[in-house]
Amino acid sequence: MGIVKPSEITVTPISAGRSRYLAHTDHLMAAVVDFNDGPASAPDPPHSHPHEQVSYVAAGEIILVMGAEKTRLSSGDLFTVPADVPRLTA
Repeated sequence: MGIVKPSEITVTPISAGRSRYLAHTDHLMAAVVDFNDGPASAPDPPHSHPHEQVSYVAAGEIILVMGAEKTRLSSGDLFTVPADVPRLTA
């Protein structure tokens, strides 16, 4: 079991106005991303991870694109992403 405490979190900048921190096992990743630059004029480039991913929209809205599916998510929505599936967010 892995426990992530606030005092142990390493926040990583991912672009201007965006940062994240992660927790993962060999197969599952939870990602916390702060978007402080929105709304974006263009989506992030597609990317994937070797882990399955679980994320929760704590506040605001994002648009999640996986393959041909484009979904607007808002506060309280939870989403999962299979391993190695390219997706992007805006």
